[in-house]
Amino acid sequence: MSAQSEAGRRLTPSEIRARKGGQPIVCLTAYTTPVARIADTACDLVLVGDSVGMVLHGLPDTLGVTLEMMILHGRAVARGLARACMVVDLPFASYEASPQQAFAAAARVMAETGAQAVKLEGGQHMAETVAFLVTRGIPVMGHVGLTPQAVNTLGGYKVQGRGAAGERIAADARALAEAGAFAVVLEKVPEGLGRRITEALPVPTIGIGAGAACDGQVLVIDDMLGLFAAFRPKFVKRYAELGRTAEAAVAAYAEEVRARRFPAPEHVFADEGETK
Repeated sequence: MSAQSEAGRRLTPSEIRARKGGQPIVCLTAYTTPVARIADTACDLVLVGDSVGMVLHGLPDTLGVTLEMMILHGRAVARGLARACMVVDLPFASYEASPQQAFAAAARVMAETGAQAVKLEGGQHMAETVAFLVTRGIPVMGHVGLTPQAVNTLGGYKVQGRGAAGERIAADARALAEAGAFAVVLEKVPEGLGRRITEALPVPTIGIGAGAACDGQVLVIDDMLGLFAAFRPKFVKRYAELGRTAEAAVAAYAEEVRARRFPAPEHVFADEGETK
């Protein structure tokens, strides 16, 4: 297993930070208790991502995700974790207005889910907020590069940081680390930029489409398991095709029911004619 901690104790943000430059950090998303239990067997860090809005709720993007949704799914994931550090996304419009707004949202998430940290998107303009949270006891994971909550201003889900734009993203990551973030997610940036940022930062980088030089990787679990079919990011490797397997199973079940080959055999009933 990648996740290593004392029995019955989750890895902490400080322990994740201490993994800088060491064994790569394994991270997946989870939104439910059963999936959290599966992820916990191998992950160092489990992210309750606002991608839940698209993956489980059918939203077109993450902008419609609410704080209540994140807390609901955070509680569910917490019930399935024994080892992995749990981080919960702060959703769009719950933290951007001011450090005080961010603290109110993050405090609710921490208190009501048992999360060990929160994640927020944005670079240099969010550094003050990160420092405000960290000095008040809330560990923060940053997120730069492609930031899905800003998809409308970025012009879509395209690679960020090509050419001169890479300097801005590097400065964003550096500002978050200096403000006290224990790790920084780098999403959909060129591999060379991911390597340069990773080498420069004193905290771990968690890549998602950012190259192999990062200190760890996170994927949306439904993507890597082949459960989410709306679209497939180019950087995602399918480790299973559970969506196709499930469709075949449902089709086989439907065929047997329509042929009156019901799954429950008659001999399980104690009395003839019993219909429970």
